[in-house]
Amino acid sequence: MKQFFLTTAIDYVNSRPHLGTAYEKICADVIARYKRLCGFETRFLMGNDEHSQNVFKKAVDEGLDPLAYCDQMEREFRKTWAHLDVSFDDFIRTTEPRHKAGVTEIATRLWDAGDIYEGVYEGWYCVSCEEFKQEKDLVNLNCPLHPTLKPEWIKEKNYFFRLSKYQQPLLDHFAAHPDFLQPDVRRNEILRLIEGGLIDISISRAGQSWGIPLPFDPGSVVYVWFDALINYASAVGLGGDQAMFEKWWPADLHVIGKDITRFHAVIWPAMLMAARLPLPRHVFGHGFMTLNGQRMSKTLGTIVDPIEAADRLGVDPLRLYLVKEVAFGGDGDFSWERYEERYNVDLANNLGNLVSRVTAMAHRYRGGRVAPGASSHDQLARLGERVVVDYRHAMDRFALHEGAAAAYRLIDGTNEFIAATAPWKLAKDPASADQLSQVLFDAVEAIRLAAVLLSPVMPASSREILRRVGASSADLDFDRDGRWRNDGERLVLQEGPLWPRKETTTVTDNPLPPDGPAPGALPPVSAPVAPTAPATPASDRISIEDFMKVELRTAKVLTAERVEKSKKLLKLSVDVGTEVRTLVAGIAEAYEPDALIGKTVVIVFNLKPAKLMGIESNGMVLAASPDGGTPTVVSFEAPPPPGTRVR
Repeated sequence: MKQFFLTTAIDYVNSRPHLGTAYEKICADVIARYKRLCGFETRFLMGNDEHSQNVFKKAVDEGLDPLAYCDQMEREFRKTWAHLDVSFDDFIRTTEPRHKAGVTEIATRLWDAGDIYEGVYEGWYCVSCEEFKQEKDLVNLNCPLHPTLKPEWIKEKNYFFRLSKYQQPLLDHFAAHPDFLQPDVRRNEILRLIEGGLIDISISRAGQSWGIPLPFDPGSVVYVWFDALINYASAVGLGGDQAMFEKWWPADLHVIGKDITRFHAVIWPAMLMAARLPLPRHVFGHGFMTLNGQRMSKTLGTIVDPIEAADRLGVDPLRLYLVKEVAFGGDGDFSWERYEERYNVDLANNLGNLVSRVTAMAHRYRGGRVAPGASSHDQLARLGERVVVDYRHAMDRFALHEGAAAAYRLIDGTNEFIAATAPWKLAKDPASADQLSQVLFDAVEAIRLAAVLLSPVMPASSREILRRVGASSADLDFDRDGRWRNDGERLVLQEGPLWPRKETTTVTDNPLPPDGPAPGALPPVSAPVAPTAPATPASDRISIEDFMKVELRTAKVLTAERVEKSKKLLKLSVDVGTEVRTLVAGIAEAYEPDALIGKTVVIVFNLKPAKLMGIESNGMVLAASPDGGTPTVVSFEAPPPPGTRVR
């Protein structure tokens, strides 16, 4: 059986997890779940870094023994990861005996090889980083990562690792394995660093008891960063269970933040070379999460509690937001407004609405049982096959955001397929019974396949979607389940909405009175426009400046429904690129609601809101009514993206 061993950075426990650390764990979990889906025996390692002096100080401040404090924090971290549905297989702590055995093994090997020697270190030391800094790396003599804390000048006896000896071997390894460090921007940074010359580095601290003693000098403890890196190997048996170590080492992937890339792509590989051990196959340095454009930092106080974020809209909506909205490898920003907006657009109005519509039609027209008809439609099947190829290509190279986007192409394509085939019209024609059966089956199958593709990102929601479309979620296998299937009957369940829409309030500088627009104002509906006189007198024509005041934009219809007690009005939810808006349109006599879903229309974007039948409408859909007859909305054969300006 194929194997895959991946790890995340282990976390300092001087404070609780924040959304930045949760981002790393969720992305690694998506990779682990994808590998399991593809049939790999997967080992997913996480853990806590406990030998930090910051941890020791925090324990003292709280009046606790350091180990008792770490026990307490382990419970906090495990609770967070369980809440976020992170499926790690092993959780290591650097205070465990198995880790001490691995650290002792590496330190002994390096000492015996002559790659550790005794010396004196003098220089700037950042307490928060727990790292010595070269003066050239400081900004106004402050640490660039912790600008509010001034480094200390320290001079002490240390043991040093001969990192300089491994400059050329490292360059050779990068040349032989161009995908060792990803993404390319991280690889290029580290190559420039190595090419600029490496200096020997301290691996011990003197006069401290909180740490693992050096085997050749029990009066010194192993420096925290040296200790921490070894967790990846000690967790799989280094220094203890040799059979386990041979099975799982080397690691296939280290997922770490870009600020610790140097440790994982320079120092750790050099340590392994010196110890005559295999190097990890890949290191991936992801970007930082920011909060409204500011870096998430415990020091700066700009953090978001991941449990609070998950409880606001749900665990899977948070996971989808972090994976789909942030290009894996780049920096990403979080804001509560954007989070809620994407929840409505991606889940409530798109995927959730699709599941509700299709299961409702399956019950309305086929009593909840769908099977392929005699008339085959391969449009959606071909899209599904293309999406699967793109999805696998993206996920195999850790482009998680592209994988999620591929799954959503299938979801969007299914909405468009339903709009094009119009099952509600087929249902009125007995001669189209087989065609209707195939349309419904194809829509159900597309939802099933999309749920399989999204299962690493939204595991609980995908299981629920699969249940509703009559597919098993047990023991998913990509070779079997990750392909288009056109056979068998499906028992479809019709239940409540998966993600109820979160209503937001639009605030305007000049709100309209509750009884509607002022006399003479444009109605905020797509009312038919009566033809005007053949020619407009020049004196009545508007200037280009007047025209440009009207902001026309494209909008994609996400949902449509009739307004109660009105024959003419439809309530629409439309994606305008930056948000989802509610519009009221006077086109109910011309269009069935389902026929509009997925259509791209043109709206007056900057029209003041007004209420019609108690519904606030934020814009007007453009429609033409020749001779005052049936209105036809302005649309496109090849629609531009939502929010595109129409001029």
